[in-house]
Order: sequence, then structure tokens, then C-alpha cells
Amino acid sequence: MTQSLQDVLREYESPLEFLQTVGPHADSGHLRLFEDVPPEFTNWREEQSAWVDSCAVSDLSHHMTDLRVEGPDALDLFEDFGANDFEGFQRGEAKQFVACNPNGYLIGDGILFRLAENAFNLVGYGPINWIQYNAETGDYDVTTTRNEHSGVRDGDPRDFRYQVQGPSALAVIRRALDEPLPDISFFNFEPVSVAGCEVNALRHGMINEPGFELFGPWEHADAVLGALMDAGEDHGITRVGRKAYAGGVIPAAWMSVPLPAIFGDEMRAYREWLDADSFEGALTVAGSVEPTDVTEHYLTPFGAGHDRFIEFDHEFVGRDALEAQADDPPGTKVTLVWNRADTNALVGHLFEDAEPKRYTNLPVPEWSLTQNDRVRKDGEDVGVANNTRYLYFERRMFSLCSIDPAYSDPGTEVTIVWGESGESRNPRVEPHSQTEIRATVGPAPYFEDKRKTADYSAV
Repeated sequence: MTQSLQDVLREYESPLEFLQTVGPHADSGHLRLFEDVPPEFTNWREEQSAWVDSCAVSDLSHHMTDLRVEGPDALDLFEDFGANDFEGFQRGEAKQFVACNPNGYLIGDGILFRLAENAFNLVGYGPINWIQYNAETGDYDVTTTRNEHSGVRDGDPRDFRYQVQGPSALAVIRRALDEPLPDISFFNFEPVSVAGCEVNALRHGMINEPGFELFGPWEHADAVLGALMDAGEDHGITRVGRKAYAGGVIPAAWMSVPLPAIFGDEMRAYREWLDADSFEGALTVAGSVEPTDVTEHYLTPFGAGHDRFIEFDHEFVGRDALEAQADDPPGTKVTLVWNRADTNALVGHLFEDAEPKRYTNLPVPEWSLTQNDRVRKDGEDVGVANNTRYLYFERRMFSLCSIDPAYSDPGTEVTIVWGESGESRNPRVEPHSQTEIRATVGPAPYFEDKRKTADYSAV
């Protein structure tokens, strides 16, 4: 390691200035998460539509980091730093692991697999380095092994991961398997055989349609993908590129890359361990939120919709702060449905001789991996929007939002402040004026979750 993240922070007046500046201290590959996935296989409109019309295959082998933790203290490690319920967590089960800082702000979440009695695999972004740091510096009898995302990894990944979802996904998977599809509970995984290869099938998915995530050694990747494509030929199977895949955060209601809450004094030792050339070191924050303190960019598990995972039956970092918030949380998760007329005006202004608004690219209009935009009601700020996406099959723009619970009822009308005031330090942001977009509060998830209601036993 040449510089720590703490070393780099000393070069800036504040963490806020650091986070608003695209600096040279980190490899931008950390932000090129889908480096090995094409933008489109056909076109992102049809690829998005396959989620709800037929069967979509997404290649998740490349854009996330895996951290394998093994040893007699592995479960203790995750219990000490995870807000989740670990009672009865068995081999063959997975959960959405949630990690907080001591003040109860979200460091990040990821999918945690229990592979064996003393072997776990954590997949994601925000909590990966945090768990490795505590594994190395704490009193834990564990070993850790990393498999980086494609933006910074040399060579092939260790494992493949294909997500197969849509109305016809179960028919495709049954045809692709060498044996009958076993009865697998939601967020559980079991070994199955595809094209003569033993892999795992996880009942899960980013889109609220039935399906599975198949994963296994990279050496089987081509054979498994080939079997899936052959099995889906009569079912409209479609491969999904990175443009379309990014829209999955809306049906899943998943706030994908919240700013890790690591920039306070209580996290200084972690920043001194953390390399400046890291995922956290490469992140910038954009949007219309203009905080005076970095904590205003943070999320709590309540605001991110992770409160359903929290269990206060064990000691973990951040527990006291979360217990103090539990009866009156500062925010709750909702979906914001953009007003069509305002969206049309925002996009259409590009063809008018008018004052420029912030350019709105489709299907992902955000200009930073972490973007926070002000949400207002009657002239007052009441929430923060993030993960804005266009869904072609709905012909609408959506945002996720952490909002004051007083304004969380579906049908509540709010506005989103779009664009930044003043001159941006981000070279991707052109001079523009802010505008307010009307939006309507909806539930999160906004769409019916068919992953849990579909008949997985039907032949």
C-alpha cells in the first residue's frame, strides 16, 4: 500500500470536498464494475422487457467482489459486525448482510452465503473491505480470500454467476437441468447439475419475477450458459447487458451504492488501514443534496429499507444507535414515480433554444455511482432520492428514496430537485440550471414480488 485513505483525506479541507472531487488517488477501474459485460447484447429496451415478458439472463460474474471467510470464528465475525438475525443460519442459506458504523449509519450491504459450517462468502461492495479489516485486526481465527470485480481484476473470475428470471424462467431452468428441479426455499441454495456440471441454484433474483441464480466454478461457465440459452430458445430467452441490468434496482427496491459511512472520527483506524486505491477511495458523490456535514449523505438501515433484517438479540457494531432509532426512524424507503410531463420537458429541452438542464441519459441518468437528490414537499426538504432509472416496459422514470415517514403514504406528491447548483468539481457535469420534477410516492418494492408467490413446484 502506498497511501491510505486517511492520508489522502489530509489533502482536502473536508471529507465533503474529497467526495465531490474526481481525484487521481484511486484506479478508476473500481468504478468500471461491468468492464467484462457488454453494454447491450441486442438493445437495452428489449433486454429490460425480457424481465417481464419472457426470460432474461444476467451475467453477474464480473461486477462484484467476493470475500470468502473461513475458520472457526467466521460466524462470530459476521455476528459482531452484522445487524442481521443469525439464529438458525444454516449451510445452504443466504441472507442480505447489513453492516453499520458505531453511530448506526450504513456502511453497506451484501449477500452472505453459508457454504459450510465454518465457511462463508460475502458478495457485494460496501461491507467487503470493512469485514476484511476486522478479520485481520480483530481477534478472530479466520482466513480471508478475495475475488475482485473485473474493473481491477487480472484474468477470469473464480466463479460464474448467472441470474435467470422472468415469466418463463422456471420452464427454462427445468429444461436446462440434468435432473428434476429440487424444492428450494427462498434465499436458499442447493447443488444441481447443468450440462454435466455440478453448480448451485439460489432461489433469488434482482427482479421481482420467478427464477434462480446459478453459480459455480468459472471452468463451467460456458457450458452452463450454453445449456441455458439452448433451453430458452423457445421461451424468448434474452441476455441482459450492463445498461439494462442497472435498472433492476427499481423492481428490487435496492439502494445499490450508498456512501459508506466511514468518514467520521470513529472510523479513522479503518481509513488508516484502507488503501486509497480502493472502492471507497474511488467513490464520488453527486446530486442536488448540498450538506454541511458528510453524515447528511449517509443512510441508515431504516432509510434503506433494511430494518426488516435487523435483530437486536446479539451485540453488534451500531446496535445501540439503531435501537434508539427503532421506534421513530429518521427515514423510510419508498419509490418515487416521476411525472411524465416533467420528464418529457426535461429530456425535450435538449431540442430547444433554452437554458440547459442537467443532461438526462437513459436508462441510467445519474452522473456518479453515488448520487443523492433533494426531495421536497411544500418548499421543505423531506427526503433524499437515489438510484434514478428509466424502465422501458413502464415508459417511466423512477427513483428510490429515503423519506420522512410523515410523507411516505402512497399517492403523496413531492418534487425532486434535479441538477447541481454552482460549478461542479465533476468533469462529467456540464453547466446547467436546477429544475424540480414532480413525483408521486409509491411503495418499495413498487411491483408485486413474484419470486415468493410463483409456483416453483409446477412441472
